[in-house]
Amino acid sequence: MNRIFLGLIALPLLGMAPPSGMVVTIGGSPARTCYEATKINDASGTAMAACDWAIGQESLQRNIVAAHVNRGILRMGRNDYGSAEADFSRAIAIDPNQPDAWLNFAIAHYQQGKMASALPMFERAITLRTKAPALAYFWRAMIKEDAGDVKGAYADLKRAAELKPTWRAPARELKRFRVVRNGG
Repeated sequence: MNRIFLGLIALPLLGMAPPSGMVVTIGGSPARTCYEATKINDASGTAMAACDWAIGQESLQRNIVAAHVNRGILRMGRNDYGSAEADFSRAIAIDPNQPDAWLNFAIAHYQQGKMASALPMFERAITLRTKAPALAYFWRAMIKEDAGDVKGAYADLKRAAELKPTWRAPARELKRFRVVRNGG
């Protein structure tokens, strides 16, 4: 039996490499090939064809959702955001409670400067317990800071750093902040 576990994307956003992510399939199926391609950011024609096959031939709903998320991730790697968003949207239409579909949809929006729509998507991914909460908190912090919510940004960066202490990006961003206590 093939099983897929949803994962995340690794994008060098703003010059930072978030933790790598993936979607896992057990067995030698095209769904597995699609997952493996996502794991190594291989958006080749062969990888895309494997994802297409998995979407068209899989019978398990969760595998179809995972294949859409994986193909969307690969499409983001090709800077094909419209197609990536369509994949994430399809995954969410099938399973509106799939947190990593929301997370990757948010990243696609963020990459295109659509901060207002990305923010609730990051929040939804966090609420649904994404497998990469540090990533969601980090990018939500970037949006909050851009919107002038410095306290919220700081809190989210602290949370990202706590959740993934080996990830350097949150710690690097936190160095820009200075905490001032109000006296009185």
